[in-house]
Amino acid sequence: MSANVVTKTAGPSGSASSRTGRSFPTAFTILFGLIAFVAVLTWIVPAGQYNRVMNEQLKKEVPVPGTYHAVGSNPQRLRDVLLAPIAGLYDPKTEKARAIDVALFVLVIGGFLAVVTKTGAIDAGIGRVTAALRGREIWMIPILMALFALGGTTYGMAEESLAFYALVIPVVLAAGYDAVTAVAIILLGAGIGTLGSTINPFATVIASNAAQIPFTEGLGLRLVILGLGWLACVLYVMRYAMRVKADPSRSLVADMKQENEEYFLKGKQGVAMVELTRTRAVVLVIFGLTFAVMIWGVSVAGWWMGEMSALFLGAAILVGLVARMGEKVLTSTFVDGARDLLGVALIIGVARGVVVLMDEGKITDTVLEWSARGVSHLSSVAFVNVVYWVEVLLSLFVPSSSGLAVLSMPIMAPLADLAASSRHLIVTAFQSANGLVNLVNPTFAVVMGALAIGRVGYDRWLRFMGPLLLLLTAIISVALSIGAWR
Repeated sequence: MSANVVTKTAGPSGSASSRTGRSFPTAFTILFGLIAFVAVLTWIVPAGQYNRVMNEQLKKEVPVPGTYHAVGSNPQRLRDVLLAPIAGLYDPKTEKARAIDVALFVLVIGGFLAVVTKTGAIDAGIGRVTAALRGREIWMIPILMALFALGGTTYGMAEESLAFYALVIPVVLAAGYDAVTAVAIILLGAGIGTLGSTINPFATVIASNAAQIPFTEGLGLRLVILGLGWLACVLYVMRYAMRVKADPSRSLVADMKQENEEYFLKGKQGVAMVELTRTRAVVLVIFGLTFAVMIWGVSVAGWWMGEMSALFLGAAILVGLVARMGEKVLTSTFVDGARDLLGVALIIGVARGVVVLMDEGKITDTVLEWSARGVSHLSSVAFVNVVYWVEVLLSLFVPSSSGLAVLSMPIMAPLADLAASSRHLIVTAFQSANGLVNLVNPTFAVVMGALAIGRVGYDRWLRFMGPLLLLLTAIISVALSIGAWR
């Protein structure tokens, strides 16, 4: 689905004018503002670094506790600010890929979805689903959120979830709900799974390894957080969805209702009347199998963005052959679909640019060192809660769960011994904080990409998430405190 068509109410980043006429900055403006803010910090915050050693199990360099030292400053200037989004995608100095693989995956997904949509299979499938669920549409929410949470808790479903929005959004809109509901089903579903990670290799396993403990330690507490968090999210989304269906004017995107229906449903109110021919049925089977193979590849075969992009490219070609599109129609449709998601791909690079400037300005380790000093000599309960909030702060600038785990766990975990706390609580505090922040984090490309695809303004997403964030924070804090007290 397109995310870069600029209208009076929505832009490429999912920004939108409010009902009062006041506008909220687009995602691009928000992210560039954060980049500029970090650049200013590099002139104020002292530069420093830890010594690092190679962790053979993680295959990454990790900081060594107690080795923080001042280094020469490297304040970031206007040139660096402008280069940051470019380096966010690909660093020309080191020839190191940063987020270009994710951006290319998004473009390929756009092409694949356009080809499938061209066949009419999506319209026919939506019609069948809505007809089958008529009167029971609300149960889509817990079922789908459970599936996405399973992906989040087991293998850290994040960037790959972007592939599902164009599939779920039309179904949810056809069922009488709104785009916020559709985005919440996927973003909150996968997000709460990651927040309550159990065997997620990109959060729990890496963090436990860096903390030098088995990843199974603390599993019971994490399961409690996962269960309570998932239940809170499901009830919250269901309550909002029922309210919107009963009174569409209460939707946070009510002013975009007609526009979104025309955009995602192509203005077809009679989607159920689209005939499900044999060809379209075969296309839907290919469509479903493609996602199934992607999940298998990520969770079992160790695939990442390159392999997933190749999968969807091959699936698009196969769909074109099955539907007898012809070479010109297939290629032009694919290119048009990729063009529709160009805005999302660009957002991913800009979001990564914030982290690039912190690293280049050599202030990332300084922030970590200051945080470590602030949590020392506290009681066990106070310690684990303060660590949680420290990780919340760090997550704003380092949204990657694996990156933050490698950065902070070698420093924070040894402090737990001094506070007579358990290291597994520090791991749980880390992944809970990172998972919570990444439900709304503007520096997390998955959040901004999802909102762009769903055409939901960032300000409206914050309004939707506000009460839920407070509820989830209370659940996490109580769980951590009970774990530390015991």
